[in-house]
Parts: sequence; C-alpha cells; structure tokens
Amino acid sequence: MVVGAGVAGLAAATALARAGWRVEVVEVNPARETTGWGLSLTGPALRALAELDLADACLAEGHGMSVITHVDVRGEPTDRVELPRLLGARRPAMVGIARPALHRVLYAAAERSGALVRHGLTVAALEQGTASVRVRLSDATERQATLVVGADGLRSSVRGLLGLRSSPGYHGQMVWRALVPRPSWATGIHQFAGTVDTAGLVPLSASQAYVFLTENGVAHDVLPEAELARRLARLLEPFPGRVRELVPLVAACRAVVRRPVRTHVLRGAWSRGSGVVIGDAAHAPAPQMASGAALAIEDGLVLARELDRHESVGAGLAAFTSRRAQRCRTLVETSMAIADLERAQRHDEAYPLVKACHRLMAEPA
Repeated sequence: MVVGAGVAGLAAATALARAGWRVEVVEVNPARETTGWGLSLTGPALRALAELDLADACLAEGHGMSVITHVDVRGEPTDRVELPRLLGARRPAMVGIARPALHRVLYAAAERSGALVRHGLTVAALEQGTASVRVRLSDATERQATLVVGADGLRSSVRGLLGLRSSPGYHGQMVWRALVPRPSWATGIHQFAGTVDTAGLVPLSASQAYVFLTENGVAHDVLPEAELARRLARLLEPFPGRVRELVPLVAACRAVVRRPVRTHVLRGAWSRGSGVVIGDAAHAPAPQMASGAALAIEDGLVLARELDRHESVGAGLAAFTSRRAQRCRTLVETSMAIADLERAQRHDEAYPLVKACHRLMAEPA
C-alpha cells in the first residue's frame, strides 16, 4: 500500500511493482491530474529515472540544460555552475519540466508496471501485526498489507500514524512562481541576486518557462489570489538587467502561486513495524538546491532494492533508512544554509555551497 500519488509515491509504486510486489496506491486528491508550474530534475533525478526507463520520456517532455548562471545585484553574470552530466557527456545535466508533464510520465509508468491507483482515498488508521499491517481507508474499507509506504508529503498523515515525529519549520521565506513565455536567452537556469529578494527563471520547454522569486523576511500568510500577479511584478521591478523583461510577462500571467519555504528531516528511524515514510514525508529540503524530486525518486528505487536484498521487510526498511538518512539530511541542511545566506544577502558564500552540494549529490545514491 503506497499512500500518495506524487513523485515519491509513483516512483516507489513503479519500482516495487517491477520487483514483484502487488501494489495499490491511494491518493486523497479525487482528480487524476496534478497542479503546479514546474520543477528541475537534476542529474541524480535523471539517473534514477533512467533506471526506471523514464529519463528519455522526461527529456522529451521538458527542456534539457546543463548550466546555472548566477547574476549579481547589478545585473551582471558573476558565477556559472556546470552541473554534472550523469547520463553521459552528450546528454543534458538536468531538465526543467512542467509538473503535469512529469506526473503523466510517472503515472503511466506505475500503471504499466501493474500498480493500481485509486483516487479520493487516504489512510485513516493503521494496526501493526507481527508480519503485516491492517489498513483502514477513509471509505471504511480495510486492507491487510505486507508493507505501507507513506509518500504523502510534508504534512504526512502516515508519519503520524506510525508514531514518527517531526516539526516542519518555516524559514521566513515565501516562494512565488509564475508560468511565462520562455525568452530566447533562457537556455539554462538563471538566478538573480537582489538587494532584498532572489529571483530566477527555469526553462520548461521550447515555449514556456517559470519565473520564481524568493521573498525574504515575511510572515507566513495568505494573500488574495487576484492580487498575486500584480504583487509579484512589483517585487521584480527593483531587479536590473534581464529581470526587467520578465516583469510584463508576470503582470500578464493569469495564475501565480505563493508558498512558504518549510523544511524538515526525520531524525532516527523512518519506519516502524511494516510502515515507512519516503520523500517529503521523511525529508523536505528548501527549494534552493532544486533536489527534492531527486531525493523522492531515489527513495523509491532504493526502497525496492533493499527490500529485494533482505529476507524480511523489517531488515529491508532498516537498510533503506541507513542508506538514505545521511544523504538526505546533508541535502536538507545544505539547502537551509543556502536559504540563510540568501536572507543575509551573502550570495558569494552561497554559490560555493550550491556547487559542492551538486557534486555530492552526483555520488551514487
């Protein structure tokens, strides 16, 4: 039983089904479609997707790139990060992709592998047995599962039902995103340092990109949706150089999202009995490293591998946590450090951390 049909849940469902498990996925969202603007699939994400035979599909759906360009407060390029090309020298290091496109690729792979995905359902209760878990779903039906995988995000209900405790923290930053036409110069990620905030542009296809802005030192609040495009355009106006080209594109955008930067990482066990949490339910980094999807996809692969290598579910889950904990904790803590440096306008100190963390993540999962 996999709880959550997001990136982590669908990757885990595919990997487990291909390893011979009979997999049912429950997703609280009643609709099959997903929302959201876009994300970056870094080299480690593409490497993991390649093992699921999905890297080519994601590259075809998105925009391949290999460079992050950092631009200083005067609008001048100041730093260039060449990302590790983990799929070979002739292929992009990463891909920007629309969330709905990635969801279609992962959803189709899970179904092809034999996983059953059911919508409008979640887990209401778990009762651990000696070798299985009795699962009561929100429609009052029950399942007897050998394994329960909580891939239900930052506010995971499975994490609480398993008795695993974590308190996601808010870091005084709100992240804005807006889908815009892709400027011709945007062939890779551009990140712009501001005197207060940080902005950027990520290509998603030949025609689309998304603008992001990290707003520093603000309360965790909710603004009227009708005001978001206008407010984001105003926040971008102080930036020099190419950001000025983005202001009218954002002002004309019909839908803008604004979300709090919240992070956490589980200390100690990620599992209890025959239940385990993965993805954001276990570790949610700040977006500054663009690696949340990579960790989530890797989790699904490593979980299936370790369960296949061990005779018992308990031993497999313990080995899974042992392999993943340090890597994920390092990524989360580094992303938080970068967020802190951005808030302090110490961008020159943040760039080396970004480079070092990408090199670390290039190591095998």
